[in-house]
Amino acid sequence: MSKLYFRYAAMNAGKSTALLQVAHNYEERGMAVLLFTAAHDDRAGRGQIGSRLGLVRPAATFGADTEFDRARLQAQASGPVACVLIDEAQFLTPAQVRQLHRMAHAEQVPVICWGLRSDFQGEAFAGAAMLMTLADEVEEMKSICACARKATMNIRIDAEGRLVQQGGQVVIGGNERYRAVCPACF
Repeated sequence: MSKLYFRYAAMNAGKSTALLQVAHNYEERGMAVLLFTAAHDDRAGRGQIGSRLGLVRPAATFGADTEFDRARLQAQASGPVACVLIDEAQFLTPAQVRQLHRMAHAEQVPVICWGLRSDFQGEAFAGAAMLMTLADEVEEMKSICACARKATMNIRIDAEGRLVQQGGQVVIGGNERYRAVCPACF
C-alpha cells in the first residue's frame, strides 16, 4: 500500500541530501522517479535540487497552479512512476497536498515530501500544516543549534547577522539568511 510521507526539519538538516539519496536508490534498481522543487527556489538554479554537500540534480518545478495527478505526471516520466519526491514541500498548497494524498492512496504511487514545518516567526507554512494533517507517516529529521541543542525552529538574519523579526513569510535564502535554532535560542 502506497503512502504519503512528510519528512520535516529545521534548516540544514539534510532534507535535500536525503531526497537525492532516495532518488538514487530507486533509480539504481531501474525504477522511474519524479522529482519536484518549488519554482521560486533558485538557490541551486531554477529547476534544480541542491544539497549543501554539493549534490545538484534537475527537477520539475511546482507552483501554486501545478496539479498533481498520475496521468499528468506519467507524461513526464521515462517509465512507470515508482515514486514522487518533493523538495521544499512547505510551499505546496493545501489543495496540492490533497492531490498527493489521493495519488498515494487511489493511484498507489508513493509520495515523499521534505520541507520546513514553520517559518522564521514560528508560523506554520500552509503546505506543511496540511502535510502534518494528511501524511500517513511524519518524520522529524534532526538539526543542531549553535548552542548544541536540537534545532526545531528557523530564524531569519540580515546581512550583518542581526535577527529579522518581520517581513514576508517567503524570502528565499540559505545560510546567509537563515539559521536553525533550538526553542530557547528562538
